[in-house]
Amino acid sequence: MLMNLLWACFRPRLLSERRVRNGENSGGRQEGLLWYKDTGHHVNGDFSMAVVQANNLLEDQSQVESGCLSLQDSGPYGTFVGVYDGHGGPETSRFINSNLFQHLKRFTSENQSMSVEVIKKAFEATEDGFLSLVSKQWPLNPQIAAVGSCCLVGVVCGGTLYIANLGDSRAVLGRLMKATGETVALQLSAEHNACIESVRQELHSTHPDDSQIVVLKHNVWRVKGLIQISRSIGDVYLKKAEYNRAPLYARFRLREPFKRPILSSDPSVSAHQLQPHDQFIIFASDGLWEHLTNQEAVDIVQNHPRSGSAKRLVKNALRSAAKKREMRYSDLKKIDRGVRRHFHDDITVVVLFLDSNLVSRGSSFRTPNISVKGAGVTLPSNTLAPGLA
Repeated sequence: MLMNLLWACFRPRLLSERRVRNGENSGGRQEGLLWYKDTGHHVNGDFSMAVVQANNLLEDQSQVESGCLSLQDSGPYGTFVGVYDGHGGPETSRFINSNLFQHLKRFTSENQSMSVEVIKKAFEATEDGFLSLVSKQWPLNPQIAAVGSCCLVGVVCGGTLYIANLGDSRAVLGRLMKATGETVALQLSAEHNACIESVRQELHSTHPDDSQIVVLKHNVWRVKGLIQISRSIGDVYLKKAEYNRAPLYARFRLREPFKRPILSSDPSVSAHQLQPHDQFIIFASDGLWEHLTNQEAVDIVQNHPRSGSAKRLVKNALRSAAKKREMRYSDLKKIDRGVRRHFHDDITVVVLFLDSNLVSRGSSFRTPNISVKGAGVTLPSNTLAPGLA
């Protein structure tokens, strides 16, 4: 009898701990290589989130943080969205996922408000932190110098939407046009990819003495023939010459030492006053935009129920990827991670819906803190994942 009573007391706690360990407290679900959260609530409305894995190790990381954006309970309050598209490995995107928001809260506390400058300081502190990590790990793990990540951030606070970006992830706003009843797509983020002519011009202007700063390689423009993006967190081998040497793999080493950083960690940051007819924002890594245009993505969100919006966008991108390879979507779903990367990239999508009544109430309205992070898949490497249903 006593043992039964003790088991009854402890059982709920054990079940609760299991849910926390499995990430089920955030409401996320897993189907093969897909992790998704169909719907959740943030300070300013609802959100939907999805991640599909293509690499053997998930290089995309993401988070939604809503509630207090400061270390002080007095606020301000709002919502933070981060999409981090890693390359060369998952270390940098994971580092950003663990550190950037904490830096933002610290600088918001110091300034007692949200601002463009606060966001820039948070990016700078995150970059400095990863540089410190590389310097410590270099003797035993020199390849960490060749790992980096794009970084896309959105902050909704006090009726203002801040967008900050490094690399080629993208934020797109869906705005209702009252005159026509249509919801149009407005791109909010500036991208830093050498395939864009203005980015190549910027690289030439900042490196006037280097005629090979961008190279056309296999019909793709790359910085120094190595990487497509011109701005990132990490990629220390192209920012500090002392890390561009042996024992770093030869394919990353430049023939001549460089005197100034080749890549930048300075984000493009903009502030937008939200309007009552601004419906939602799509934040996504470039894996989505390789297969869907801005307007196609906005139409998919607008023409269907809010719940499952992010998963719906991912599935449409995968159908497009399958069609391009003249294969059936059902066959693409059966391909395992690692091999899947030959057909599409890791794809991360966060759809943030905006309730104008909630947006307009200001940044001092206290709400519970919400934290959800996009999850990867933990399967044995020889397991064929069923993919998406």
